[in-house]
Amino acid sequence: MGKAIMIQGCTSNAGKSYLCSALCRMLANEGLKVAPFKAQNMSNNAGVTPPGSRTPGLEMGRAQLVQARAARVTPDVRMNPVLLKPEADTRSQVVLLGRVDHKLTTMPWRERKGLLWPHVQDALHSLMDDFDVVVIEGAGSPAEVNLRASDIVNMRVAREVQASVLLAADIDRGGAFAHLLGTWHCLIPEERALLRGFILNRFRGDARLLAPAPEWLQEQTGVPTVGVVPWLNIPLPEEDGAALEAEERGPGEEGFVAIARFPRVSNLDEFAPLGDVARWVSTPAELAGARAVILPGSKSTAADLAWLRSSGLAAGVTRLAHAGVPVLGVCGGLQMLGTRLSDPHGVEGGGEVPGLGLLDLHTEFSSEKTTLQTTFTDPETGYAVGGYEIHHGQTLTGPGTEELVPGQLWRQGNVRGTYLHGLLENPAYLERFLGWAGLPIPAGLDSLDARLDAIATQVKANLDWDFVSGLVER
Repeated sequence: MGKAIMIQGCTSNAGKSYLCSALCRMLANEGLKVAPFKAQNMSNNAGVTPPGSRTPGLEMGRAQLVQARAARVTPDVRMNPVLLKPEADTRSQVVLLGRVDHKLTTMPWRERKGLLWPHVQDALHSLMDDFDVVVIEGAGSPAEVNLRASDIVNMRVAREVQASVLLAADIDRGGAFAHLLGTWHCLIPEERALLRGFILNRFRGDARLLAPAPEWLQEQTGVPTVGVVPWLNIPLPEEDGAALEAEERGPGEEGFVAIARFPRVSNLDEFAPLGDVARWVSTPAELAGARAVILPGSKSTAADLAWLRSSGLAAGVTRLAHAGVPVLGVCGGLQMLGTRLSDPHGVEGGGEVPGLGLLDLHTEFSSEKTTLQTTFTDPETGYAVGGYEIHHGQTLTGPGTEELVPGQLWRQGNVRGTYLHGLLENPAYLERFLGWAGLPIPAGLDSLDARLDAIATQVKANLDWDFVSGLVER
Protein backbone atom coordinates (compact mmCIF):
# COMPACT_ATOMS: atom_id res chain seq x y z
CA MET A 1 0.00 0.00 0.00
CA GLY A 2 1.27 3.44 -0.91
CA LYS A 3 1.81 6.47 1.25
CA ALA A 4 -0.01 9.78 1.16
CA ILE A 5 1.16 13.38 1.37
CA MET A 6 -1.39 16.18 1.48
CA ILE A 7 -1.31 19.90 0.74
CA GLN A 8 -3.86 21.91 2.68
CA GLY A 9 -4.23 25.68 2.73
CA CYS A 10 -4.99 28.35 5.27
CA THR A 11 -7.38 29.89 2.75
CA SER A 12 -8.84 29.30 -0.66
CA ASN A 13 -6.42 30.21 -3.46
CA ALA A 14 -3.35 29.58 -1.30
CA GLY A 15 -1.76 27.71 -4.22
CA LYS A 16 -2.71 24.16 -3.25
CA SER A 17 -3.31 22.96 -6.82
CA TYR A 18 -0.04 24.49 -7.97
CA LEU A 19 2.00 22.92 -5.16
CA CYS A 20 0.34 19.53 -5.68
CA SER A 21 1.25 19.67 -9.37
CA ALA A 22 4.85 20.41 -8.43
CA LEU A 23 4.90 17.54 -5.90
CA CYS A 24 3.45 15.11 -8.45
CA ARG A 25 6.19 15.93 -10.95
CA MET A 26 8.98 15.93 -8.31
CA LEU A 27 7.97 12.56 -6.91
CA ALA A 28 7.49 11.09 -10.38
CA ASN A 29 11.02 12.27 -11.17
CA GLU A 30 12.17 10.19 -8.19
CA GLY A 31 10.89 7.07 -9.95
CA LEU A 32 7.74 6.73 -7.87
CA LYS A 33 4.33 5.83 -9.26
CA VAL A 34 2.27 8.86 -8.24
CA ALA A 35 -1.47 9.65 -8.32
CA PRO A 36 -3.14 12.97 -7.48
CA PHE A 37 -6.34 13.04 -5.45
CA LYS A 38 -8.91 15.62 -4.44
CA ALA A 39 -12.01 14.22 -2.78
CA GLN A 40 -14.32 17.03 -3.81
CA ASN A 41 -13.74 19.83 -6.24
CA MET A 42 -16.07 22.82 -6.67
CA SER A 43 -15.33 24.25 -10.09
CA ASN A 44 -16.75 24.77 -13.53
CA ASN A 45 -13.28 24.16 -14.96
CA ALA A 46 -13.57 20.51 -15.91
CA GLY A 47 -12.19 18.19 -18.51
CA VAL A 48 -12.75 14.71 -19.86
CA THR A 49 -10.72 11.56 -19.29
CA PRO A 50 -9.57 9.25 -22.12
CA PRO A 51 -10.03 6.67 -23.75
CA GLY A 52 -9.94 8.72 -26.93
CA SER A 53 -11.41 10.52 -29.90
CA ARG A 54 -15.19 10.39 -30.17
CA THR A 55 -15.28 7.81 -27.37
CA PRO A 56 -17.33 8.45 -24.23
CA GLY A 57 -15.18 9.84 -21.42
CA LEU A 58 -15.74 10.80 -17.82
CA GLU A 59 -15.74 14.28 -16.31
CA MET A 60 -13.31 15.44 -13.66
CA GLY A 61 -11.76 18.64 -12.35
CA ARG A 62 -9.21 20.35 -14.56
CA ALA A 63 -6.70 20.70 -11.71
CA GLN A 64 -6.50 16.93 -11.21
CA LEU A 65 -6.16 16.39 -14.95
CA VAL A 66 -3.11 18.67 -14.86
CA GLN A 67 -1.76 16.90 -11.78
CA ALA A 68 -2.12 13.53 -13.51
CA ARG A 69 -0.10 14.99 -16.38
CA ALA A 70 2.48 16.14 -13.83
CA ALA A 71 2.61 12.62 -12.39
CA ARG A 72 2.90 11.16 -15.91
CA VAL A 73 -0.12 8.89 -15.40
CA THR A 74 -3.43 8.48 -17.20
CA PRO A 75 -6.21 10.61 -15.68
CA ASP A 76 -8.72 8.57 -13.72
CA VAL A 77 -11.95 9.79 -12.10
CA ARG A 78 -10.87 8.15 -8.84
CA MET A 79 -8.50 11.12 -8.61
CA ASN A 80 -11.50 13.46 -8.25
CA PRO A 81 -14.50 11.34 -7.27
CA VAL A 82 -16.80 14.29 -6.48
CA LEU A 83 -17.06 17.35 -8.71
CA LEU A 84 -19.53 20.11 -7.82
CA LYS A 85 -20.34 22.44 -10.72
CA PRO A 86 -22.04 25.65 -9.50
CA GLU A 87 -25.21 26.50 -11.40
CA ALA A 88 -26.39 29.29 -9.07
CA ASP A 89 -25.36 30.77 -5.73
CA THR A 90 -27.16 28.01 -3.83
CA ARG A 91 -27.22 25.15 -6.35
CA SER A 92 -24.55 22.88 -7.84
CA GLN A 93 -24.65 19.94 -10.19
CA VAL A 94 -23.07 16.85 -8.60
CA VAL A 95 -20.75 14.80 -10.81
CA LEU A 96 -19.95 11.51 -9.07
CA LEU A 97 -17.12 9.40 -10.49
CA GLY A 98 -17.37 11.20 -13.79
CA ARG A 99 -21.14 11.17 -14.33
CA VAL A 100 -23.92 13.51 -13.28
CA ASP A 101 -25.89 12.16 -10.33
CA HIS A 102 -29.34 13.71 -10.63
CA LYS A 103 -30.56 12.45 -7.24
CA LEU A 104 -27.61 13.92 -5.35
CA THR A 105 -27.91 17.15 -7.32
CA THR A 106 -31.42 17.73 -5.99
CA MET A 107 -30.55 16.90 -2.36
CA PRO A 108 -29.71 19.52 0.30
CA TRP A 109 -25.97 20.07 0.67
CA ARG A 110 -25.57 18.62 4.18
CA GLU A 111 -27.60 15.51 3.34
CA ARG A 112 -25.26 14.66 0.46
CA LYS A 113 -22.15 14.35 2.59
CA GLY A 114 -22.93 11.01 4.21
CA LEU A 115 -23.75 9.53 0.81
CA LEU A 116 -20.61 10.89 -0.84
CA TRP A 117 -18.10 9.83 1.80
CA PRO A 118 -18.15 6.06 0.98
CA HIS A 119 -17.30 6.89 -2.65
CA VAL A 120 -14.44 9.12 -1.49
CA GLN A 121 -13.13 6.33 0.75
CA ASP A 122 -13.32 3.71 -1.98
CA ALA A 123 -11.57 5.92 -4.55
CA LEU A 124 -8.83 6.94 -2.13
CA HIS A 125 -8.06 3.44 -0.88
CA SER A 126 -8.11 2.10 -4.42
CA LEU A 127 -5.47 4.66 -5.45
CA MET A 128 -3.43 3.87 -2.33
CA ASP A 129 -3.42 0.22 -3.39
CA ASP A 130 -2.39 0.98 -6.98
CA PHE A 131 0.25 3.70 -6.48
CA ASP A 132 3.40 4.27 -4.45
CA VAL A 133 2.36 7.78 -3.43
CA VAL A 134 -0.94 9.65 -3.49
CA VAL A 135 -0.60 13.45 -3.50
CA ILE A 136 -3.80 14.78 -1.93
CA GLU A 137 -5.15 18.30 -2.31
CA GLY A 138 -7.41 19.83 0.29
CA ALA A 139 -10.09 22.45 -0.32
CA GLY A 140 -10.55 25.85 1.27
CA SER A 141 -9.21 25.58 4.80
CA PRO A 142 -9.29 22.88 7.51
CA ALA A 143 -9.87 25.68 10.05
CA GLU A 144 -13.55 26.01 9.11
CA VAL A 145 -14.72 24.37 12.32
CA ASN A 146 -18.37 24.81 11.35
CA LEU A 147 -17.75 22.33 8.53
CA ARG A 148 -15.79 19.70 10.51
CA ALA A 149 -18.80 17.42 11.05
CA SER A 150 -19.52 17.26 7.33
CA ASP A 151 -15.91 17.35 6.08
CA ILE A 152 -15.08 14.94 3.26
CA VAL A 153 -12.12 16.77 1.72
CA ASN A 154 -9.67 18.05 4.36
CA MET A 155 -8.64 16.47 7.66
CA ARG A 156 -11.13 13.63 7.43
CA VAL A 157 -9.33 12.51 4.29
CA ALA A 158 -5.92 12.94 5.94
CA ARG A 159 -7.00 10.89 8.94
CA GLU A 160 -8.47 8.17 6.72
CA VAL A 161 -5.02 7.29 5.32
CA GLN A 162 -2.77 8.95 7.90
CA ALA A 163 -1.46 11.37 5.32
CA SER A 164 1.45 13.67 6.12
CA VAL A 165 0.00 17.18 5.84
CA LEU A 166 1.83 20.29 4.64
CA LEU A 167 -0.08 23.51 5.33
CA ALA A 168 0.42 26.35 2.84
CA ALA A 169 -0.18 30.07 3.33
CA ASP A 170 -0.18 32.72 0.61
CA ILE A 171 2.35 35.11 2.11
CA ASP A 172 1.73 37.66 -0.66
CA ARG A 173 -1.68 38.38 0.91
CA GLY A 174 -0.09 39.27 4.24
CA GLY A 175 -0.79 37.79 7.66
CA ALA A 176 0.71 34.43 6.74
CA PHE A 177 2.09 33.59 10.19
CA ALA A 178 -1.22 34.46 11.84
CA HIS A 179 -3.01 32.27 9.27
CA LEU A 180 -0.71 29.34 9.96
CA LEU A 181 -0.87 29.68 13.74
CA GLY A 182 -4.63 30.25 13.75
CA THR A 183 -5.25 27.24 11.52
CA TRP A 184 -3.10 25.06 13.79
CA HIS A 185 -5.11 26.25 16.82
CA CYS A 186 -8.37 25.28 15.10
CA LEU A 187 -7.28 21.66 14.63
CA ILE A 188 -8.04 18.92 17.14
CA PRO A 189 -5.09 16.90 18.54
CA GLU A 190 -5.53 13.98 16.12
CA GLU A 191 -5.33 16.44 13.23
CA ARG A 192 -2.36 18.37 14.59
CA ALA A 193 -0.46 15.08 14.83
CA LEU A 194 -0.64 14.78 11.02
CA LEU A 195 0.54 18.34 10.34
CA ARG A 196 4.22 17.90 9.50
CA GLY A 197 5.27 21.20 7.97
CA PHE A 198 4.35 24.74 6.94
CA ILE A 199 4.94 26.24 3.48
CA LEU A 200 5.08 29.98 2.83
CA ASN A 201 3.91 30.29 -0.77
CA ARG A 202 4.19 33.14 -3.30
CA PHE A 203 6.97 34.98 -1.49
CA ARG A 204 8.54 38.05 -3.09
CA GLY A 205 11.83 39.27 -1.72
CA ASP A 206 14.72 38.05 0.40
CA ALA A 207 13.72 35.01 2.48
CA ARG A 208 16.37 35.87 5.06
CA LEU A 209 14.20 38.79 6.16
CA LEU A 210 11.55 36.38 7.45
CA ALA A 211 13.61 35.54 10.55
CA PRO A 212 12.79 35.09 13.37
CA ALA A 213 9.14 34.42 12.45
CA PRO A 214 9.54 30.79 11.24
CA GLU A 215 11.46 29.91 14.41
CA TRP A 216 8.83 31.66 16.55
CA LEU A 217 6.08 29.74 14.76
CA GLN A 218 7.82 26.44 15.41
CA GLU A 219 8.18 27.32 19.11
CA GLN A 220 4.41 27.94 19.24
CA THR A 221 3.35 24.81 17.35
CA GLY A 222 6.24 22.36 17.16
CA VAL A 223 5.84 22.39 13.36
CA PRO A 224 8.76 23.50 11.15
CA THR A 225 8.54 25.75 8.12
CA VAL A 226 9.80 23.45 5.37
CA GLY A 227 9.54 25.74 2.38
CA VAL A 228 9.51 29.36 1.25
CA VAL A 229 8.33 29.16 -2.36
CA PRO A 230 8.81 32.31 -4.44
CA TRP A 231 6.21 33.89 -6.65
CA LEU A 232 6.50 31.91 -9.88
CA ASN A 233 5.23 33.51 -13.06
CA ILE A 234 4.67 30.14 -14.70
CA PRO A 235 0.94 29.65 -15.34
CA LEU A 236 -0.95 26.39 -14.94
CA PRO A 237 -4.62 25.65 -15.59
CA GLU A 238 -6.23 25.86 -12.15
CA GLU A 239 -9.71 25.68 -10.70
CA ASP A 240 -10.93 29.26 -11.10
CA GLY A 241 -7.91 31.55 -11.22
CA ALA A 242 -7.59 32.39 -14.89
CA ALA A 243 -10.38 34.95 -14.98
CA LEU A 244 -8.91 36.98 -12.15
CA GLU A 245 -5.48 36.96 -13.72
CA ALA A 246 -6.79 37.96 -17.13
CA GLU A 247 -8.97 40.71 -15.70
CA GLU A 248 -5.90 42.63 -14.57
CA ARG A 249 -4.58 42.91 -18.12
CA GLY A 250 -5.43 45.89 -20.23
CA PRO A 251 -5.77 46.02 -24.02
CA GLY A 252 -2.62 46.67 -25.96
CA GLU A 253 -2.23 49.43 -28.53
CA GLU A 254 -3.07 46.98 -31.29
CA GLY A 255 -6.44 45.95 -29.84
CA PHE A 256 -7.49 42.84 -27.97
CA VAL A 257 -9.78 39.83 -27.83
CA ALA A 258 -12.80 40.51 -25.61
CA ILE A 259 -14.07 37.50 -23.65
CA ALA A 260 -17.47 37.83 -21.98
CA ARG A 261 -17.15 37.13 -18.28
CA PHE A 262 -20.43 35.35 -17.57
CA PRO A 263 -21.52 34.92 -13.94
CA ARG A 264 -21.36 31.13 -14.50
CA VAL A 265 -18.47 31.01 -16.96
CA SER A 266 -16.93 27.58 -17.36
CA ASN A 267 -13.66 26.15 -18.67
CA LEU A 268 -12.12 29.60 -18.73
CA ASP A 269 -8.58 28.22 -18.49
CA GLU A 270 -8.70 27.20 -22.16
CA PHE A 271 -8.12 30.82 -23.19
CA ALA A 272 -4.71 31.09 -21.51
CA PRO A 273 -2.88 30.79 -24.88
CA LEU A 274 -4.30 34.21 -25.84
CA GLY A 275 -1.98 35.70 -23.24
CA ASP A 276 -1.94 39.48 -23.05
CA VAL A 277 -4.20 39.95 -26.08
CA ALA A 278 -7.18 38.71 -24.02
CA ARG A 279 -9.38 40.89 -21.85
CA TRP A 280 -12.39 39.72 -19.84
CA VAL A 281 -15.30 42.14 -20.24
CA SER A 282 -18.52 42.74 -18.30
CA THR A 283 -19.87 45.97 -19.79
CA PRO A 284 -20.42 47.32 -23.34
CA ALA A 285 -17.91 50.12 -22.74
CA GLU A 286 -15.19 47.52 -22.28
CA LEU A 287 -15.75 46.32 -25.86
CA ALA A 288 -14.26 49.53 -27.26
CA GLY A 289 -11.20 48.60 -29.31
CA ALA A 290 -11.97 44.88 -29.43
CA ARG A 291 -10.70 43.15 -32.58
CA ALA A 292 -12.47 39.87 -31.79
CA VAL A 293 -15.06 38.58 -29.32
CA ILE A 294 -15.36 35.23 -27.59
CA LEU A 295 -18.48 33.96 -25.84
CA PRO A 296 -17.08 31.19 -23.60
CA GLY A 297 -18.74 28.17 -22.05
CA SER A 298 -21.37 28.49 -19.34
CA LYS A 299 -22.73 26.23 -16.64
CA SER A 300 -26.11 28.03 -16.87
CA THR A 301 -26.49 29.01 -20.49
CA ALA A 302 -29.97 30.54 -20.37
CA ALA A 303 -29.23 32.52 -17.22
CA ASP A 304 -25.93 33.80 -18.60
CA LEU A 305 -27.65 34.72 -21.86
CA ALA A 306 -30.14 36.76 -19.83
CA TRP A 307 -27.18 38.46 -18.09
CA LEU A 308 -25.55 39.13 -21.47
CA ARG A 309 -28.69 41.00 -22.51
CA SER A 310 -29.25 42.87 -19.24
CA SER A 311 -25.60 43.99 -19.12
CA GLY A 312 -25.84 45.44 -22.62
CA LEU A 313 -23.09 43.14 -23.89
CA ALA A 314 -25.48 41.26 -26.18
CA ALA A 315 -26.24 44.41 -28.14
CA GLY A 316 -22.57 45.35 -28.18
CA VAL A 317 -21.46 41.95 -29.44
CA THR A 318 -24.18 42.00 -32.10
CA ARG A 319 -23.03 45.44 -33.34
CA LEU A 320 -19.43 44.22 -33.59
CA ALA A 321 -20.50 41.07 -35.43
CA HIS A 322 -22.48 43.12 -37.94
CA ALA A 323 -19.41 45.34 -38.37
CA GLY A 324 -17.33 42.33 -39.41
CA VAL A 325 -15.47 41.70 -36.15
CA PRO A 326 -14.74 37.97 -35.70
CA VAL A 327 -16.96 36.34 -33.05
CA LEU A 328 -16.37 32.86 -31.64
CA GLY A 329 -18.79 31.00 -29.39
CA VAL A 330 -17.56 27.96 -27.45
CA CYS A 331 -20.08 25.42 -26.13
CA GLY A 332 -22.58 27.55 -24.17
CA GLY A 333 -21.39 30.56 -26.15
CA LEU A 334 -22.14 28.68 -29.38
CA GLN A 335 -25.66 27.96 -28.14
CA MET A 336 -26.22 31.64 -27.29
CA LEU A 337 -25.24 32.65 -30.84
CA GLY A 338 -28.11 30.62 -32.29
CA THR A 339 -31.72 31.59 -32.87
CA ARG A 340 -33.23 29.84 -29.86
CA LEU A 341 -32.56 27.50 -26.94
CA SER A 342 -35.16 24.94 -25.91
CA ASP A 343 -35.17 23.10 -22.58
CA PRO A 344 -37.99 20.52 -22.74
CA HIS A 345 -36.47 18.33 -20.00
CA GLY A 346 -35.94 21.11 -17.48
CA VAL A 347 -32.14 20.82 -17.47
CA GLU A 348 -31.89 24.55 -16.74
CA GLY A 349 -35.41 25.09 -15.52
CA GLY A 350 -37.37 24.49 -18.72
CA GLY A 351 -38.87 26.74 -21.35
CA GLU A 352 -37.51 28.35 -24.48
CA VAL A 353 -35.52 31.57 -24.95
CA PRO A 354 -34.37 33.40 -28.07
CA GLY A 355 -30.67 33.45 -28.87
CA LEU A 356 -28.66 36.28 -30.39
CA GLY A 357 -29.48 35.11 -33.91
CA LEU A 358 -25.93 35.44 -35.23
CA LEU A 359 -25.89 31.78 -36.26
CA ASP A 360 -28.84 29.95 -37.82
CA LEU A 361 -28.87 27.23 -35.17
CA HIS A 362 -31.37 25.80 -32.72
CA THR A 363 -30.19 24.06 -29.55
CA GLU A 364 -32.29 21.68 -27.48
CA PHE A 365 -31.00 20.63 -24.06
CA SER A 366 -30.86 16.88 -23.50
CA SER A 367 -31.19 15.28 -20.08
CA GLU A 368 -27.99 13.30 -20.79
CA LYS A 369 -24.64 15.06 -20.84
CA THR A 370 -22.15 14.52 -23.66
CA THR A 371 -18.56 14.05 -22.40
CA LEU A 372 -16.04 13.21 -25.11
CA GLN A 373 -12.46 13.69 -26.11
CA THR A 374 -12.61 14.82 -29.73
CA THR A 375 -10.34 15.42 -32.71
CA PHE A 376 -11.21 16.57 -36.21
CA THR A 377 -9.62 18.28 -39.20
CA ASP A 378 -10.50 21.94 -39.42
CA PRO A 379 -11.38 22.62 -43.07
CA GLU A 380 -10.37 26.29 -42.79
CA THR A 381 -6.79 25.53 -41.73
CA GLY A 382 -6.36 21.95 -42.88
CA TYR A 383 -4.89 21.06 -39.48
CA ALA A 384 -6.04 18.41 -37.05
CA VAL A 385 -7.34 19.97 -33.82
CA GLY A 386 -8.25 18.30 -30.56
CA GLY A 387 -10.02 19.04 -27.32
CA TYR A 388 -12.98 17.85 -25.34
CA GLU A 389 -16.77 18.24 -25.17
CA ILE A 390 -18.95 18.72 -22.08
CA HIS A 391 -22.50 19.77 -22.93
CA HIS A 392 -26.18 18.95 -22.58
CA GLY A 393 -27.21 20.70 -25.81
CA GLN A 394 -27.91 19.06 -29.15
CA THR A 395 -27.66 21.64 -31.93
CA LEU A 396 -29.51 21.59 -35.26
CA THR A 397 -28.28 23.62 -38.23
CA GLY A 398 -30.50 25.90 -40.31
CA PRO A 399 -29.96 26.85 -43.96
CA GLY A 400 -28.23 30.15 -43.11
CA THR A 401 -25.23 28.58 -41.39
CA GLU A 402 -22.50 26.34 -42.77
CA GLU A 403 -21.73 23.26 -40.67
CA LEU A 404 -17.98 22.99 -41.24
CA VAL A 405 -17.60 19.83 -39.13
CA PRO A 406 -20.80 17.91 -38.32
CA GLY A 407 -21.85 18.56 -34.74
CA GLN A 408 -18.59 20.37 -34.00
CA LEU A 409 -17.93 23.58 -35.91
CA TRP A 410 -20.18 26.12 -37.58
CA ARG A 411 -19.65 29.35 -39.56
CA GLN A 412 -21.84 32.18 -40.76
CA GLY A 413 -19.70 34.95 -42.23
CA ASN A 414 -17.37 36.23 -39.51
CA VAL A 415 -19.24 34.37 -36.73
CA ARG A 416 -18.14 30.89 -35.70
CA GLY A 417 -19.25 28.43 -33.05
CA THR A 418 -17.90 25.16 -31.70
CA TYR A 419 -18.53 22.53 -29.05
CA LEU A 420 -14.79 21.84 -28.81
CA HIS A 421 -13.30 23.14 -25.58
CA GLY A 422 -9.59 23.76 -26.04
CA LEU A 423 -9.86 24.82 -29.70
CA LEU A 424 -7.57 27.82 -29.11
CA GLU A 425 -5.06 25.57 -27.34
CA ASN A 426 -4.29 24.21 -30.82
CA PRO A 427 -1.52 26.52 -32.15
CA ALA A 428 -2.63 26.40 -35.79
CA TYR A 429 -6.19 27.42 -34.96
CA LEU A 430 -5.02 30.08 -32.50
CA GLU A 431 -2.81 31.61 -35.20
CA ARG A 432 -5.67 31.59 -37.72
CA PHE A 433 -8.16 33.12 -35.25
CA LEU A 434 -5.79 35.95 -34.35
CA GLY A 435 -5.08 36.43 -38.04
CA TRP A 436 -8.78 37.03 -38.67
CA ALA A 437 -8.67 39.63 -35.92
CA GLY A 438 -5.52 41.28 -37.23
CA LEU A 439 -3.79 40.66 -33.90
CA PRO A 440 -0.23 39.50 -33.24
CA ILE A 441 0.44 36.03 -31.91
CA PRO A 442 1.30 36.37 -28.20
CA ALA A 443 4.60 35.22 -26.87
CA GLY A 444 4.05 31.48 -26.82
CA LEU A 445 3.57 29.60 -23.61
CA ASP A 446 5.94 26.73 -23.16
CA SER A 447 4.31 23.33 -23.41
CA LEU A 448 2.47 22.16 -20.32
CA ASP A 449 5.15 19.55 -19.65
CA ALA A 450 7.90 22.17 -19.89
CA ARG A 451 6.03 24.40 -17.45
CA LEU A 452 5.51 21.51 -15.02
CA ASP A 453 9.22 20.72 -15.18
CA ALA A 454 10.13 24.37 -14.53
CA ILE A 455 7.71 24.64 -11.60
CA ALA A 456 8.96 21.40 -10.06
CA THR A 457 12.56 22.60 -10.32
CA GLN A 458 11.77 25.93 -8.65
CA VAL A 459 9.59 24.48 -5.89
CA LYS A 460 12.08 21.72 -5.10
CA ALA A 461 14.89 24.28 -4.80
CA ASN A 462 12.90 26.17 -2.18
CA LEU A 463 11.74 23.22 -0.07
CA ASP A 464 13.58 21.15 2.49
CA TRP A 465 13.38 18.34 -0.02
CA ASP A 466 15.08 15.77 2.18
CA PHE A 467 12.39 16.39 4.81
CA VAL A 468 9.48 16.37 2.35
CA SER A 469 10.62 13.33 0.37
CA GLY A 470 11.25 11.53 3.66
CA LEU A 471 7.53 11.74 4.40
CA VAL A 472 6.85 9.24 1.61
CA GLU A 473 9.90 7.01 1.82
CA ARG A 474 8.93 3.37 1.85
